[in-house]
Amino acid sequence: MLSKSQARTFFISGTLACAVAFVGLTLDTFRRIPAQTRAAAITPDVARGKELWDHNNCMGCHSLFGEGAYYAPELTKVYERRGESFIRGMLTDPEAMFKGQRKMQKYAFSEPDKAALVAFFRWTGQVDLNGFPAKPPLARQATPSRRDVPQPQIFGQLCIVCHSLAGQGGNVGPALDGVGNRRDAEYLRRWLRDPPAVKPDTRMPKLGLPDSQIDELVAFLEAQR
Repeated sequence: MLSKSQARTFFISGTLACAVAFVGLTLDTFRRIPAQTRAAAITPDVARGKELWDHNNCMGCHSLFGEGAYYAPELTKVYERRGESFIRGMLTDPEAMFKGQRKMQKYAFSEPDKAALVAFFRWTGQVDLNGFPAKPPLARQATPSRRDVPQPQIFGQLCIVCHSLAGQGGNVGPALDGVGNRRDAEYLRRWLRDPPAVKPDTRMPKLGLPDSQIDELVAFLEAQR
C-alpha cells in the first residue's frame, strides 16, 4: 500500500514520463512528415492540381488518402493503377471512355489543367502512407498466350479496363484472345492511333497514345494468336 506522498510522487512522475514520451513522439512524427509526404516533390503543377481537386469538389464523389466520398473510385494510387493516358482520357471525356456506364460529369479542363492533375495524382501515389491503400488481394493479371513478348505496362493500366485477355479484364470491348489472327500490325496501329477514324461508330475513344506505347501494344497484340 502506497502512502499519500508515495502515490503523489508516483502519479507526478508517471504523468511527466508520459508527457515526455508524447512530446518526443510528436516531434518524431513532425520530423518524418517532409520525407513521408515527399514535400520536396510538391511542384507548382502538383499544387495547382490540388487546387483543381478542391475547386471542383472531387472529394464529393472520390476519396483521397482515405478521406472523401465512396461513390466513385479511391484515387490515392490511381496513377500507379491506370497511368497517365487513362487519367487524361477520364479528365477529357468520361462518357467517351465508358459509354453509358460512367456518371462522372465532363469538366472543361484545359491541357495545363490536365497536366497539373496528372502531376498531383503522381505525387499522391508516391506519398508514404504505411501501406495504405492496400492492393486488392484477389486481383489477377491476364496471362498472354505468348510469354516471350512482354506485356506493356499500358496494357495492364488501360486496355484491360475494357478488354479481356485469358478471361481477365473488362467486358466493355471485345476479348483480345487471338487478336493477332484477326488483325495485322498495320490495322492495329491505325486502330490504336484513332479508333473512330477506322470505325466511326466504335465505343473506343481516341486515347492519344504516344508512338512508343502504340509500338509496344502492336507487338504484344500481334503475338496473341
